[in-house]
Amino acid sequence: MSARILSGKLIADAIKAEVAADVADLREVHGFAPSLTVVRVGEDPASSVYVGSKVRTAEELGIVSEHIHLDADVTDEELIATVESLNERSDVDGILVQLPLPKHIDEREVLERIDPEKDVDGFHPINAGRLTQGYPALAPCTPAGVIEILNRSDIPIAGRHAVVVGRSNIVGKPMAMLFLKENATVTICHSRTKDLAAITRQADILVAAIGRPAFITGEHIGEGSTVIDVGINNFTDSSRANSMFPVDDVDKRLATIEKRGFTLVGDVNPKDAMEKAANFTPVPGGVGLLTVAMLMKNTVEAAKIRRGL
Repeated sequence: MSARILSGKLIADAIKAEVAADVADLREVHGFAPSLTVVRVGEDPASSVYVGSKVRTAEELGIVSEHIHLDADVTDEELIATVESLNERSDVDGILVQLPLPKHIDEREVLERIDPEKDVDGFHPINAGRLTQGYPALAPCTPAGVIEILNRSDIPIAGRHAVVVGRSNIVGKPMAMLFLKENATVTICHSRTKDLAAITRQADILVAAIGRPAFITGEHIGEGSTVIDVGINNFTDSSRANSMFPVDDVDKRLATIEKRGFTLVGDVNPKDAMEKAANFTPVPGGVGLLTVAMLMKNTVEAAKIRRGL
């Protein structure tokens, strides 16, 4: 048995094409384009890459984009003042404060100051609460992307047992709420769960979002299940490559480690998943590509909601 690979790129491209068509329609019929402002603090290299990708994608789809870059020593008050000025601007539909923030900044306080109607990351407590209660809300992009992958790959959710490993506010908890909205039976597992493998093997749909490279192995995976790998980790141990990657992928991974010093892996052992699961999202090339696409979709949705469309 070899799992079907669920391509994040194909699904992300389809969503972005739909967003571009939506934006063109809003321009033509209603005379405006949705707008997204991204706030970045400091010089974190990964944040710089992520923000650049978001701004470029927005521009490609016709969304008006703005990038505000603040110094790393900005105060809480200065950052909050920036956020509140964006809340007041009628030309801004979506506000995203790129995480992580410098350690001296109160991250929760900043995120809670974003207008919930402009919270395109879906992290504001009001949006989290609406999601929990089953009301329409701007949902966090990564778990929303997982639902898109499943629906667009014709994998049933209703009535299935979905097991989520991880309970973060960004992925684990909203993932569980979205599964409930889709009428799945949901189990949440975490670092204190006893006999984790006994529970995860029961999953029809297993979502790994724990931030530990290749932690989910064959013993955790039920035969014929769908495995969604949300993790993104650097893997450097070339001596373990044969036990980690399918035969046709080992040489490529070893070459990447030799060239860059690491290769990307998720929270699931890909070789084990390919052997036991029916469907599997790879890393890279899986869920990660959906996150930016869903951010664009949320921006358009926020623009419509603010205008009563």
